[in-house]
Amino acid sequence: MKTGGMRSKHPLAALDMSPTLGRKAYEKKLAKLQERLRLIQQAYLFSGDSAAIVFEGWDAAGKGGTIRRIASALDPRSFKVWTIGAPRRYYLERHFLARFMERLPPNGAISVFDRSWYGRVLVERVEELTPKHRWQAAYREINDFERLLAEDGTRIVKLFFHITPDEQLRRFERRLADPMRRWKLTYEDFRNRGRWADYEAAIDEMLVRTSTRHAPWTLIAANDKKHARIAALQEIVRRLGRGVDLAPPRLDPRTLAAARDEIRLPDSLVDSLAGRTE
Repeated sequence: MKTGGMRSKHPLAALDMSPTLGRKAYEKKLAKLQERLRLIQQAYLFSGDSAAIVFEGWDAAGKGGTIRRIASALDPRSFKVWTIGAPRRYYLERHFLARFMERLPPNGAISVFDRSWYGRVLVERVEELTPKHRWQAAYREINDFERLLAEDGTRIVKLFFHITPDEQLRRFERRLADPMRRWKLTYEDFRNRGRWADYEAAIDEMLVRTSTRHAPWTLIAANDKKHARIAALQEIVRRLGRGVDLAPPRLDPRTLAAARDEIRLPDSLVDSLAGRTE
């Protein structure tokens, strides 16, 4: 669900939370989307395009699992995941966007932000970590920041993973029962549930005020993890692949000549590598 141009002031409540996806359909769609991501990454390496993918959502909404499916498909040399937590003192003494500017992707690269600059209008707002006049100003500052990125050639994808309170609690219970996943659960996760209504209001305002033409929000119904992963990857592939030539790059003549000196290549393969067609 896109929030750009949306009339509702309460997008979370308007989101259909019922979609699900079976295992076979999920695995088939996932393989195709991961292959598409590999082609996009390869195209970016040669075109110089770059992309920033923002993941926001409730605790246990499935952001990490989706990011792992992306990371497993891409070459780490031009792909980076930034896990964003509380800023250290160095950044507390600077503009809140400073640490994100330092982590923006270089030309030809794709970066994922597991939580992001939107902490300013979410946790910092709800927990009163920032004066009201500063987090209120952040909506305009963030929109300007993203506009500058887009104008400079960085594609921006913003995803918010939404789950219901009951589904969140079920996931907390499963984490508690699993020794390999228990570390993901903290006291803050439970404490934040007591502020659900406050966070919901902050999220709704964030979605409405910062969904723009160049950087729209996409709401992901995440009660079903398989559906959420595919919906997120579909949006990422759609936005990152728009207008991009995904054909494999041609070998430069010197590399092709060197290969022919060392390897017996069929003429048909030479013509294909050189981009020659009959």
